[in-house]
Amino acid sequence: MLLLVLGTAAGGGIPQWNCACPGCAGARAHPLRRRRHASLAVRTGEGRWYLVNATPDIGDQIEARPELRPGPEPRRTPIVGVVLTDAELDHTLGLARLREADRLQVTATAPVREALLDRLRLGEVLTPYTDLTWRDLPTHGAQPLDATAAGPRISAIPVSGKRPRYAADAPDDEAWVVALRLYDPAGGATVLYAPALAAWPDPLQQAAAEADCVIVDGTFFDDEEPRRTGISSRTATGMGHLPIDGPDGTAERLARLPARCLYTHLNNTNPLVDPAAPQHKRLARLGIEVAHDGMVIEL
Repeated sequence: MLLLVLGTAAGGGIPQWNCACPGCAGARAHPLRRRRHASLAVRTGEGRWYLVNATPDIGDQIEARPELRPGPEPRRTPIVGVVLTDAELDHTLGLARLREADRLQVTATAPVREALLDRLRLGEVLTPYTDLTWRDLPTHGAQPLDATAAGPRISAIPVSGKRPRYAADAPDDEAWVVALRLYDPAGGATVLYAPALAAWPDPLQQAAAEADCVIVDGTFFDDEEPRRTGISSRTATGMGHLPIDGPDGTAERLARLPARCLYTHLNNTNPLVDPAAPQHKRLARLGIEVAHDGMVIEL
């Protein structure tokens, strides 16, 4: 299985356009610290790739990877479809950027699909431009990620009922936010991708224990970070993100896993956006990595 890490930042990216915090200022002064919105590309066959989440940076993310660029025919693209982990704007606005495609396949859970169609009216916006089709993302059992290729199989694990703000009054559903389990029957490798985590349910723990690579939510380093930095009156858990450090943090959980473990979806307030921050050494002692844009993961 081959994965391309297209981005590793939380909402707004790093730097965020309207922010002069130390993380954003550091990224402006040192371009190598810049991070695009969290996203992956998954190869399902020769010249066939699926994107996990469609971020506002999607055009630049595709151009940054030669494997994802069009060719050799003028309008041939290796991008086969998109899988969504949630309905947040940071993970879905890029769908509009893909309107030039001849066809666009989007895989999502029912509440995510309904929010995008009923609240954002994406169906009405995109269908005049492209042949838009939807596939259900299974939360029970697994299905081929790419129906026409012998690549990974995919399933979803509900991890949060958090709705995006534009759908705050939508019905409750545990599948608003999911982790993705990707299993490669050919090589036997399994990847767990969870860029947003409000809880660590038993099914997620089981999937993490069985995975070869676990890539999870690293939005905030500790629970008080949003309040301490002044970006919110809520804690990290109150904003729907388990922190890395602390009694309810994910670092200790990851340290006990046999898998290769990495953090993604870093907020601009997270000290980990600074390569020199001492928190990197703390995670390294636990055997945990921080993913970076452009990383290639092969299993």
